[in-house]
Amino acid sequence: MSYVIQGETGDWEVVIGLEVHAQVISNSKLFSGAATAFGAEANTQVSFVDAGFPGMLPVINAVAVEQAVRTGLGLKAQINKRSVFARKNYFYADLPQGYQISQYELPIVGLGTLILDMPDGSTREVGIERLHLEQDAGKSMHDQHPQKTFVDLNRSGVALMEIVSKPDMRTPEEAGAYLRKLRAILRYLGTCDGNMEEGSMRCDVNVSVRRPGEGFRTRCEIKNVNSVRFVMQAIEYEAKRHVEVYESGGKIEQETRLFDPGKGETRSLRNKENAHDYRYFPDPDLLPLEFDDAFVEKIRASLPELPDEKKQRFIADYGLSPYDATVLVFEKESADYFEKVAKGRDGKQAANWVTTNLFGALNKLGKGVTESPVAAEQLGALLDLIADGTLSGRLAKDVFEIMIETGDDPAKIVEERGMKQVTDTGAIEKAIDDVMAANMDKVEDIRAGKDKLLGWFTGQVMKATQGKANPQAVNDLLKKKILG
Repeated sequence: MSYVIQGETGDWEVVIGLEVHAQVISNSKLFSGAATAFGAEANTQVSFVDAGFPGMLPVINAVAVEQAVRTGLGLKAQINKRSVFARKNYFYADLPQGYQISQYELPIVGLGTLILDMPDGSTREVGIERLHLEQDAGKSMHDQHPQKTFVDLNRSGVALMEIVSKPDMRTPEEAGAYLRKLRAILRYLGTCDGNMEEGSMRCDVNVSVRRPGEGFRTRCEIKNVNSVRFVMQAIEYEAKRHVEVYESGGKIEQETRLFDPGKGETRSLRNKENAHDYRYFPDPDLLPLEFDDAFVEKIRASLPELPDEKKQRFIADYGLSPYDATVLVFEKESADYFEKVAKGRDGKQAANWVTTNLFGALNKLGKGVTESPVAAEQLGALLDLIADGTLSGRLAKDVFEIMIETGDDPAKIVEERGMKQVTDTGAIEKAIDDVMAANMDKVEDIRAGKDKLLGWFTGQVMKATQGKANPQAVNDLLKKKILG
């Protein structure tokens, strides 16, 4: 479904393509042995190669190559067994070599596909144009001194995968879904941690608008957007800006822009360079990168079960809805937690407790599944107490809240706090008799046909038993006593 902007002269459709720079998980940089740990003191992780010293020769990092192939396989993409590194020439203070080693005409990964999981449960395919390896630049810091810019080269030379989508997205929501799904796949694969706050995953957003059914118009690129929310905001602002320019008789210039999260707007940075402006040519210090089928198949054999396959299995094996399955597979840790809870139990019930009760409690605590005070085995044990009649659904929720607070096992809480469900019909009958005796007028109303009052009676009996009575037993006995 397209995101249509209604302009004064008619409807406009938005066209979106994303270029994601994902930092490769590797202990060393793409062409040097320097470390890659985040947060180190400035300029302490820099080799002579990273600093652009004359005569220093780059040496390819084999782990980075494996990670790129692994990612390509995870994106169901074509793996190119021969690729070439090129020099992309431009000047910037934090680019000490005066060029970036990247890949141009012959990337390591070609066409692929990513499936979006939309909130309404539908899915949509977005094409992957390419994935290529390149080295990161350093970091210019403009806030350290009133007159000077400082440069930190710790990031210089770090291995990046640039993953370029086709211009297949049509709404800000699809762009958000694309980024979330791509990040999930990278994390499952262990090729990038996807941490946008630390800059290990950054996004360049290409936006244009057109009349529905028309060919592509001029696009603008919004550089280095570092959160899913900001990507969606930037698309919305930029698309409306294009419409306003066109409708006022203006022309969109192809340019690079920046997004200002504080103002929620984009602003011009520079005219967009084309490939010939960078004077790409094959890097003379690096041979073409070549490998065989055996290399690719060895990596393929080590791939984990990825989100799409896991989602289909959860739907088939546990009877989950596509929505619940999508929520659970979003993070590998959540999927693993759910499977431990669901093992040998009702899958739908397990999913409901994990997605509603557990995720709700963790959200309030500001914690992830890996930090949960309730282990998967403990939540499974709580479901067992519901299944064997020890706890009602309502009592189980009370026990769960105590588990979140204390981390104690459910059986211990039930025992120490006397929270066991009352299934003794004698005790339940006494509570019913007491409630009926105090409300004979309502008893007569029910006998006269006002069946809805039965629910009120059930609530009163549950209250009288402090929520410990078995609700089904209460209902059955009430009907028997009142209606005969």
